[in-house]
Amino acid sequence: MDLSIFNKFHFNIEPIGIKFELLPPKGVKRMDKKLALCEMFKEAQGAEQPFYTDFDNHTCGGGMVCLGKQTISPQVAAGRLGPKMKIFGHPVANCRTLKSLPELAQGTAPYVLFAPLDKIDFEPDVLLLTAKPRQAEIILRANSYFTGAKWNSATTGIGGCAWLVVYPYLTGKMNYIPTGFTFGMIARELWPEGLILLSIPYDLLSPIIQNLQKMEWVLPAYQVGREQWISMFKENQVELANETNNTNLNAK
Repeated sequence: MDLSIFNKFHFNIEPIGIKFELLPPKGVKRMDKKLALCEMFKEAQGAEQPFYTDFDNHTCGGGMVCLGKQTISPQVAAGRLGPKMKIFGHPVANCRTLKSLPELAQGTAPYVLFAPLDKIDFEPDVLLLTAKPRQAEIILRANSYFTGAKWNSATTGIGGCAWLVVYPYLTGKMNYIPTGFTFGMIARELWPEGLILLSIPYDLLSPIIQNLQKMEWVLPAYQVGREQWISMFKENQVELANETNNTNLNAK
């Protein structure tokens, strides 16, 4: 799949491709450090070459659980950690959030392959973009250009990593989360506030790329200013009404 069209956005932070693997990827080096899953996203954004990780690379139980390794302690599973860290007011709230997190089946993704956009030589399960809001608007519009699909953001206060990569993989739905929204990413100081983390599952990549090639990225209404846009809007309404009236007259 040709992903080069995403280079035309000139993102300040490079997009990354992510692929879940059952076996260690051949010809790719294993990452030589230990990080949380969300930190691996940032590591890939600045990487010179693709790399893969296994569970021994992970420092966050949440990321491992979402990738299919059930390793959290009974205390965490009981929802006691969140209230102790002041994230939740009651263990039940913590439990409900944990229960809602998207998870891969146990043992199905012990390895995860990462690559920055210009080094992707595989079909990614998820393409993760870090965009300015207006850049994200173009991609969201491309997703709904011929389908009218809703723009939905799905996340919880914890487990943002799972919502960004596991959720789109399992549902086939694009997802987006503003930076500054989820606990682990804020605490780890990964990105400045005001950006959009936008994830595209593999089956939406092709239609989005095709739509980006066809549609206008910056709409005329965005370029003329408020007053002229209002005039354009009224003129277009009048033209459509006239077309309808003329059609009805001809039909008679």
